[in-house]
Amino acid sequence: MHTQPSIQPSIQPSIQPMQPSPRSVFGTARRTGAAVLGALLVAASTSALAATPHLPPVNDLAIQAAAAASRGEPLVVLVTLPGCVYCETVRRNYLGPQAAAGEIEARELDMTADTPLRNADGSMTTAREWARSRNVAVAPTVLFLDARGRSLATPLRGMQPDFYGAYLEQALDQARSALASKTH
Repeated sequence: MHTQPSIQPSIQPSIQPMQPSPRSVFGTARRTGAAVLGALLVAASTSALAATPHLPPVNDLAIQAAAAASRGEPLVVLVTLPGCVYCETVRRNYLGPQAAAGEIEARELDMTADTPLRNADGSMTTAREWARSRNVAVAPTVLFLDARGRSLATPLRGMQPDFYGAYLEQALDQARSALASKTH
C-alpha cells in the first residue's frame, strides 16, 4: 500500500505593513524638526557673525574728525586686529548699531595694516604707524578724537563684557563734554 505523504499546510507569517503609532511618528518628527531647527540656528548665527560689516575705514583723519566735530560729536575710532572676536563683538553689539542709528560717527582701523592714512595734521602715515604712535597695543581699543585728532576721553582698551556698554557711554559723555567745552 502506498501512502501519500502528508502535506502539511505551509505556515507563512502574514506580512502586513507596520503602522507606526502616532506617538512614534510625532516623536520622530519632533526630533527631526529640532535637529533641522538647531542646524539652521547655528548656520544663521555663524553667517551673521561672519557677515557683520566693518565700520567705514579711517583714511583721512583731518576730514573725518572735522566732520564729526562739526556735528558736536567726537570721532570714535575702533582699532582692531584681523580675526579678533572681541573686536567683532564691540563692532557688532555697540559701535555698529550706534553708528547705523546716527548716534555716533565711528570709523575702524586695522592696527596691523599698511593702509595709507592722512593724519589730522595733513601728514601721510599708515594705519600701523598711526596706531603705534598712539601707543595702541591691545585690540580692541576705542579712541575718542576731536577735530585735530587729539584724544577727548580715556581710550577703552580691551573688552569688558559685563559693563562694556556703560564704559562706552561714560567715555562718550566725557568726550562730548570735552568737545563742547572746546567750542565755547
